Amino acid sequence: MTLLTGWGRTAPTPATLARPRSADEVAALVKGLGAGSARKEIGADSAQRGLGADSAQWGIAGRGLVARGLGRAYGDAAQNAGGTVLDCTALPPSWTLDPEAGEVTASAGTSLHDLMTALVPRGWFVPVTPGTRYVTVGGAIAADVHGKNHHVDSSFGAHVRSLTLVTADGSARVLGPEDDLFWATVGGMGLTGVIVDATFACLPVETSRMRVDIERTRDLDETLDVMTATDDRYRYTVAWIDLMARGSRTGRSVLTRGDHATRGEIRGDPLSFAPRPRLTAPPWVPGGLLNRATVGAFNAVWYGKAPKVKRGVVQGITPFFHPLDGVADWNRMYGSRGLVQYQFVVPFGAEDTLRRVVATLSAERVVSFLTVLKRFGAGTPGMLSFPMPGWTLALDIPTGQRGLAGLLRGFDEWVVEAGGRLYLAKDSRMSASVMAASYPRLEEWRALRDAADPDGLFRSDLSRRLCL
Repeated sequence: MTLLTGWGRTAPTPATLARPRSADEVAALVKGLGAGSARKEIGADSAQRGLGADSAQWGIAGRGLVARGLGRAYGDAAQNAGGTVLDCTALPPSWTLDPEAGEVTASAGTSLHDLMTALVPRGWFVPVTPGTRYVTVGGAIAADVHGKNHHVDSSFGAHVRSLTLVTADGSARVLGPEDDLFWATVGGMGLTGVIVDATFACLPVETSRMRVDIERTRDLDETLDVMTATDDRYRYTVAWIDLMARGSRTGRSVLTRGDHATRGEIRGDPLSFAPRPRLTAPPWVPGGLLNRATVGAFNAVWYGKAPKVKRGVVQGITPFFHPLDGVADWNRMYGSRGLVQYQFVVPFGAEDTLRRVVATLSAERVVSFLTVLKRFGAGTPGMLSFPMPGWTLALDIPTGQRGLAGLLRGFDEWVVEAGGRLYLAKDSRMSASVMAASYPRLEEWRALRDAADPDGLFRSDLSRRLCL
């Protein structure tokens, strides 16, 4: 038994951690656990209670299993109280590049960090990267991760050409975009089976640097106007919002937009790339370090030092895409109580909902160390995939702030009313009713999942909480 949490370090639960070291071991373990034992799941009311005093009588196998990568899902997606969790990072990281096709085939446990470290010096970049390199290929598909280029390139699943999925009977199925189960798996949070490898397209690049334009805006309306008018000129765009600013300054932002630099725009070795954390967060941080005073001071400095407009700044890949990766275990900075990441998307035309959320957060002085806004383009056919055309706002909020739970429940209602939804890979507190109301293809996904896993072998704390 190992106590596991998500990246937010909230709601730890114990599970048996298995470390299969090959696809064959994954298949054997899945087949062994799935041999009728999943039918013995105790009632839903007992499942909601988690492990009880009588947990030994129904055993581990009856609680099913879920795959886990590097644990960067913020909530409980890769936890399975009383059941089994497959640590896919134990699968030997491996990859092959087909430069003619521009495609990489990689094991599910290979991290984007390892891929970038190997591919960038060869002139290739991953098609989509979230705000951290420390996610696995399997996790990137299961969450259908998105990045700063969604308005141009969609999410990770759009670039996957095929994947191998070990299903509940222990068989390995090779799936492509023509298969419905493929799109139930992309964004399916590991609940259709265990991904063991995938082939996906990559992006050719000339250098390991980014050409970046920086612009400061005075309020949220100007931020939305500038992004709407200019985002299509850039492959990558994001806005950092100062939530501590109020009144006429509410929603003031620093916009960062960029593209991969060409050889003629830099000096030195054009493809050198060897990223590593420069600092490590201490193992113990006092609670309350990130508060209104400290975050307010940081925001004022960060906004104040940003230029009104600056073009053609050359940056490395790490500071542009993954600034927090420069601090190992940075989630410790939120203290022992952890953090909640709240990320939602609302469609274009629902900007008033976005304004209402930002204005409320600013008025209530909610502490969010990192608040980012992006524009989404077309999504994938993933049935539980999060992105849709519209605006997405992500917040990192220290837990324990007074009134936070009620505030976020109110936001849930506004988002659902606007036709939006919350991101499963970031969620740790959404209700089953909000999930059902905001993912219109949920029943279609359930039907495919049930056909592939009739005994409900694949499950997680998230799947129980959301009644999936």
